[in-house]
Amino acid sequence: MQILEDSEIIALFRQRSQDAISAAQHKYGALCINMAANLTGSRQDAEECLNDALLRLWDSIPPNMPESLGGYLMTVCRRLALDCRKSKMREKRGSGQAELAFEELAGCIASPDQPEAQFDQRALQSAISAFLDQQPAEARVMFLLRYWSCLSVQEVADECGAGVSKVKMTLLRTRNKLKEHLEQEGYL
Repeated sequence: MQILEDSEIIALFRQRSQDAISAAQHKYGALCINMAANLTGSRQDAEECLNDALLRLWDSIPPNMPESLGGYLMTVCRRLALDCRKSKMREKRGSGQAELAFEELAGCIASPDQPEAQFDQRALQSAISAFLDQQPAEARVMFLLRYWSCLSVQEVADECGAGVSKVKMTLLRTRNKLKEHLEQEGYL
């Protein structure tokens, strides 16, 4: 199957063509499953999240017309995976890369247990977005793949065509810069 452009896939959704789901899954399915599997700790749960995300995509296009189909699908799939992960955590089952990724970021983001560390979530998101906009494209992509998509360091390296040690060093430097940026902005 040929990989279609996002605009072509969205046009298929607008026409209510079943091919839209296949095209979206063909283009973004593997990335969504990797991300969801890292969050849920289960490939089976990840596939379920992808299927649910594709159904939500079908239900929401139209009327929604996302600028980035991949970003839209990844966001929906990530939310479903996080919900699944929460459910698993309640059931005392383990998970994948998510805890490791969140532990790595712990030094950059204040603990919610500290009353003085309470802050407006939207303002923090804006500060992090502004920080990422200032970073080189390679560092920004690695950071988002690791901490937003929760891919393993090896998966980030494979996705970026870089060595594991380069990814680890880039992530370390980016986390340190983020911590410094958040301290300057008054979040830490």
